[in-house]
Amino acid sequence: MATVSHYILGGEKHARHFEIASDEPHELLGQNTAPNPQELLMAALNACLSVGYAANAAAMGITVHSLEIETDGKLDLRGFLGLDENINPGYDEVSYVVRLHTDASRERVEALHQAVTKTSVNLANFSKAIRMLPKLEMIEA
Repeated sequence: MATVSHYILGGEKHARHFEIASDEPHELLGQNTAPNPQELLMAALNACLSVGYAANAAAMGITVHSLEIETDGKLDLRGFLGLDENINPGYDEVSYVVRLHTDASRERVEALHQAVTKTSVNLANFSKAIRMLPKLEMIEA
């Protein structure tokens, strides 16, 4: 269970309390009671891309009749379970297919695709290294 109480945007603190529950499937010794972390990650990517296509299409004057995004990732569970230190515990590859129905020309749809590819926040999270600054705080009993 992860709890978010606020986020800071442009120096302003925004209160926003919500919880995200996740659980692994039975095959990974979980209870399968909620989406697992990988499903949540893919869902976040698809949601971000959907908003990116809709917003950029509107800004470019393109009417979108339908939008479908299919995402697939290659993950080796031996890395996740620590069974082989030479295997990455995360995704080695994520691919996605965008199916877009619009009356716009192929050139305009390509320009839309390029704009989303350059500006999608979660796509950038997947495709570029992010510095992680871990900190462990011990709570004394």
